[in-house]
Amino acid sequence: MRHDRFPVSRRALMLGAGALASLCVLGVRGARAQAATDPEATIQAAIAYGLSGTFDPLNASGAVTLACNWHVFEGLVDLDPVTRAPYAALAAAMPESADGLSYTIKLRDGAVFHDGSPVTAEDVVFSYKRVLDPESKSLFRSFVSFVDSVEAVAPDTVKITTKFPFSLFNLRLGTVKIVPRAAIEAGAEAFGKQPIGSGPYKLVSAVPEAQIVFERNDAYTGPRPALAKGMVWNLIADPTARVNALSSGTVMAIEDVPYIDAAAVAAVATLEKAQSFGLLFAMFNTAKPPFNDVRVRQAFFYALDMGQIIGTGMLGNAAAATSFLPETHPNYHRAATVYGHDPEKARALLAEAGVPSLPITLMSTDHGWVKDVAPIVKDSLDKVGFVTTLDIGQSGGQYGKVDAGEMQVMIAPGDPSVFGNDPDILMQWWYGDNVWPKKRYNWADSAEYAALTAILTAALGLNGEAQQAKWNEAFDLLSNQVPLYPLFHRQLPTAWDAEQLEGFHPVPTTGLSFLGVGVKA
Repeated sequence: MRHDRFPVSRRALMLGAGALASLCVLGVRGARAQAATDPEATIQAAIAYGLSGTFDPLNASGAVTLACNWHVFEGLVDLDPVTRAPYAALAAAMPESADGLSYTIKLRDGAVFHDGSPVTAEDVVFSYKRVLDPESKSLFRSFVSFVDSVEAVAPDTVKITTKFPFSLFNLRLGTVKIVPRAAIEAGAEAFGKQPIGSGPYKLVSAVPEAQIVFERNDAYTGPRPALAKGMVWNLIADPTARVNALSSGTVMAIEDVPYIDAAAVAAVATLEKAQSFGLLFAMFNTAKPPFNDVRVRQAFFYALDMGQIIGTGMLGNAAAATSFLPETHPNYHRAATVYGHDPEKARALLAEAGVPSLPITLMSTDHGWVKDVAPIVKDSLDKVGFVTTLDIGQSGGQYGKVDAGEMQVMIAPGDPSVFGNDPDILMQWWYGDNVWPKKRYNWADSAEYAALTAILTAALGLNGEAQQAKWNEAFDLLSNQVPLYPLFHRQLPTAWDAEQLEGFHPVPTTGLSFLGVGVKA
């Protein structure tokens, strides 16, 4: 992960005199000496996405609910949202195994849920069985497919047995959050709206399109205690409104700073850009012409002028894909096929496929930066023989069309690194045994998909260089077949008032983390 401080620039003037004057409110605050945090303060933040879906960690996958759940729930082991390093959360210590198959894990002393009930081994067993049960249709079942059994061996101790030695064991435990069995059995739907976890913050209320309110869990005994009395997350989808909320002092931190405003914000607040896995991908309906022909899919990528797409559409805030992973990822491998801008090759591939002039509908979501990029993608495609009609719409509506079989090709953002950062979990999200290859891009019946599945399955039982070599095979196969593949990996600008927040760092995913963060006294 890399953080780049954004320099002050004349582009600050792009905000206009009024907005810039508002931003100066932060700049004229008196210097404040470093001090202890105020335990009675409330953290105010602005979140860029709307609230939708359940908080229940069985299936919570929205950008907002996942970020909330970092603070509300715990796994036995969790990944630090900033560093992505594992740490013992509900487990008393990092799990170890003598034989690589069995892990006996004691819960930390004094762990209780927000309703005051103790966290027990039975709750852990219940939480794992719930995710692993095919009938539950959990989004995270494939992430813990290595688990063979989970049993309580004492009131505060569980034994997890794996199907095979799994080198990523501690990196994956956090995908199962521990929930109170009694609360779920009393009403899972109600639990999804008002969750009960064991984390450092309790969720008090959540109003879509308005705000989410948290309060400190004073009974928390874990390694990441809340350093503030509470938090208020203001849900502000409008980018200008988010910038104004920071500039006026209404909030202390904002995510997803608009690229065009980054220099102005950096002039008066602390702003860092984290290179993320988060990407813009192209996804093709591989079951129907023309994109059932791999040459047409490859022509699409060779047509793209990534210099212009990133330089103009993203204002330089992305890196063109040279593999499934960004170059900053610790498991990066330059793929066998890298799609540089090559219009002649694109034209030749279309001609070989018998479609030198090809009308297509390019679907796109309406995220602000995606809308900026879509017309430039269209221009690149049209220059090599595609005749492109843009269909830009709200994400839910576009995926409704995809699931109804109406898609030819779609560009959209995605970032499964919110669930974990190892190569297998990132590939499993889009290429695993789920709706993506089966019903969205319709690749699951292909020989190449079977080959990819075999590679990923073999990699699970390996470690070190042997495991990396298998993942490299997967990256190479995906780069050639491109049924769903990244155009670029983007940078995420986050801004905060360092005079108020102590210990804050941006995360390389969507969301904000206030674990270990307080308000200066």
